[in-house]
Amino acid sequence: MAETGHALALVRGVSWGPDGPLLSLTTDDGPGRLPLSAGLWLRFRVESGADVVARYCLGYSTVQGPVDSEHFPCPTGVAAERGYQCGSCFARDGFRFMHDFHRSGIAPAGLKAYLAQPHWLYVATFADGTTKVGTASQRSKWSRLAEQGAMTAQYVARANNGSVVRVLEDAVSKELGLTQLVRGTAKFASLLSPRPEAQLQAGNQAGAAVVRDFLHTLTLDGFSTRTETWERSAYANAVASTGQRIAYPQPLDSGGHGMRLNSMIGGYALVTVDNAEAAFLADLSTLKGHKISFGAYTTAIPALQESLF
Repeated sequence: MAETGHALALVRGVSWGPDGPLLSLTTDDGPGRLPLSAGLWLRFRVESGADVVARYCLGYSTVQGPVDSEHFPCPTGVAAERGYQCGSCFARDGFRFMHDFHRSGIAPAGLKAYLAQPHWLYVATFADGTTKVGTASQRSKWSRLAEQGAMTAQYVARANNGSVVRVLEDAVSKELGLTQLVRGTAKFASLLSPRPEAQLQAGNQAGAAVVRDFLHTLTLDGFSTRTETWERSAYANAVASTGQRIAYPQPLDSGGHGMRLNSMIGGYALVTVDNAEAAFLADLSTLKGHKISFGAYTTAIPALQESLF
C-alpha cells in the first residue's frame, strides 16, 4: 500500500519511464514520483469542497538543452487558468514556444537546443481503431507513445530537428486527414471494449504505409523515412486485451478511493477494489491538477453495481 500520512500532494500526472508508469507529485518536501507497479494498492482521498479550486496550477518548466529541464511549482499555488497553468506560470514556461517554433522561429536558447535534437514522426492507433500522427523527441521516443496510451504504433520518419518534424506532421494532417489529437475521454471509452489486437495492428500498418508513401513525395530536406515498430510495455497487455470492462464506479475528483493496480496503458488502469471480484477501468490521468492525501481509504461501490457481483 502507498501511504505517506495525510499530507496533501499535488498530482502532476502519470508519466512513463523504462521501469513503467509513475505518478508525479509535488509536496511540501518537493517533487516526488510513486511507481505505479502491478499489485500496488493505491489508497488516497481527493481534496474537494466549496473552497477547493477545480484544478490547481502545476507550475512551469525551464529548458536548458536536449535532455535537461527543470520544473518549478506554482509560486502562488493558485487555480489553473489555461490547461494546467495559471497565466503567470504559462508566461514563464520554456516549452510554450514549442508548438509554433517551426513557423515563428522564436524560442529561448534552451528550447532551441532541445528542438535541435533528432525527432521522430509516428503513426499511433488506439483501442477503437482511431489513428493519429504525432511527434516525439529523441529523448522521449518510446515514453511519448506509452504516455499517449497507444495500442500499437510505428515510427515513419526520423527528422534532424523539431522544426522539420512539425512540418511533416502538419503536412500529413493536411494532405491525408490524420488527426494530431485523440482526446482522453475517447481513449478511455475505447478501452472499455478494445478491438482485437490483430485488427488494430493491420489498421496501423496500413496507415503507416500510406504516410510513408506520402513522405516520399515531399521535397523537404532534413528527414528520412523509417519502418520501425514501437514496442508496447507488457504491463499494458491485460488492459489492452479484448473484452467488456466496467468503468470505475466513482468519480476521481473527490472522495476516498482504494484500488489495486493490475495493468496500465497510458494513464488508464485496470484495477480491483475491496470486496469486489470484478475489474474496473480507472482513468488516473483525471487526477492531474488535484490534491490528494494517502491513507487507509476504500472505494464505495454503488448498490446498483453491487448487484453485478
